[in-house]
Amino acid sequence: MVSAPSGAGKTSLIRRLVDADDSLTVSVSHTTRPKRAGEIDGEHYHFVDHGAFNVLRAAGEFLEWAQVFDNAYGTSRQAVETGLEAGRDVVLEIDWQGAAQVREGWPGAVSIFVLPPSREALMERLTGRGQDSPEVIGKRVRQAVADMSHHAEFDHTMVNDDFGDAVCQLERIIQATREGSTIPEVDHSALLRELLASDA
Repeated sequence: MVSAPSGAGKTSLIRRLVDADDSLTVSVSHTTRPKRAGEIDGEHYHFVDHGAFNVLRAAGEFLEWAQVFDNAYGTSRQAVETGLEAGRDVVLEIDWQGAAQVREGWPGAVSIFVLPPSREALMERLTGRGQDSPEVIGKRVRQAVADMSHHAEFDHTMVNDDFGDAVCQLERIIQATREGSTIPEVDHSALLRELLASDA
């Protein structure tokens, strides 16, 4: 499972990773948020209303679920099990709350947290979308700082600075997991001090 603060680029990384590896598949989450321009139901998310989401949640259909801002997101348990039964590794693109639930219910899951290379880069990525108001961007920045404070709960922490290098990092982590080997962790303490500074 891969988690990151908004603006760290995890969706693009995962898309490139899965495109290059036929043994990987991405679990398409359910969400109550409205579709954005260009998004396709069933491909980017399963878009449902709050009522339908709550019915699925109450029935235990979600491996994990979380409330993020004003909307809910959840991972279908059946979809993950189907992917695994087909012999594929399933990538979950979820936040730290969901990752905590998966670790509890699926102890063998490997978790990766993606950091932006700097606070400036995070701001540029959030404002560069051109989809959100300054108020929403400010809220996302505050939430990003809160999200990054949970990085130590993950098995691996990596930085999305150069996109190609970041994809290679993900590939190395996945390959090491499949082989049962380990890879050296990079010390990101200086970057984290900047990203988590109180004036962020």
